[in-house]
Amino acid sequence: MRKFLLFFVIVTTMLFSACASHYQVTGVSLTRILVDTVYDAHPDETAVAFLAPYKHQVDSVMGPVVGIAACDMAANRPEGNLSNLLPDIFVYMAKYYQETPDFSVYNMGGIRAALTKGEVTYGDVLDVAPFENKICFLTLTGEKVMELFSQIAKRGGEGVSRGVQLVITREGELVSARLHGKEIDPQADYRIATIDYLIQGNDGMPALASGFNLNTPKDKKNNARFIIRDYFHEMLMKGETVDAKVEGRIVVR
Repeated sequence: MRKFLLFFVIVTTMLFSACASHYQVTGVSLTRILVDTVYDAHPDETAVAFLAPYKHQVDSVMGPVVGIAACDMAANRPEGNLSNLLPDIFVYMAKYYQETPDFSVYNMGGIRAALTKGEVTYGDVLDVAPFENKICFLTLTGEKVMELFSQIAKRGGEGVSRGVQLVITREGELVSARLHGKEIDPQADYRIATIDYLIQGNDGMPALASGFNLNTPKDKKNNARFIIRDYFHEMLMKGETVDAKVEGRIVVR
């Protein structure tokens, strides 16, 4: 019995050793794939019929036009027109919260789609901002603002509002930072608009966790997607298209 047990252990060890993989993960890359009609060239008729009643209901919610985009918009590092637009929207919409932020930060990881030129529907906005993140406001000292800008440089760029001017290196070092044409005063306080997910120090920006004088509205209407939707609708009611450009907010040298 002992000989058999020893034989079994030896054979089992050899089998597992033979099956063991010597492959190792050397890197991970991330990309976004737009799932549209390209992947549905030959739809299943039964599935289409089953989904038809639900499609009508979903389209009634997602289909209404909320505004007009003047150009194609996408989020890119170190800077993109959509990743410029969203923090600009937060600064603009801050007036409805009795706030006047010095600047805004919107993380690239929270921007999940692009916008195409022309009509923008609520469904398009939901694609861009699908999470339950809410607008919020906090204050950082100038010293912590410089830490935040260094963290943004390390990440190769994030969405920042107009007036922020960062020069960074390809290695992710912060060379210089200015706000509305002025150097950052380490002793001054700066008011910032962002999303509540970031004030916990998430997404590589722990400096935001040092914020004080927090204003964090909890109602669902304060979700980022509703803020963005309302901005587009407000511009539509004014007869204006929504435009955004890459304008040198974050420059790599």
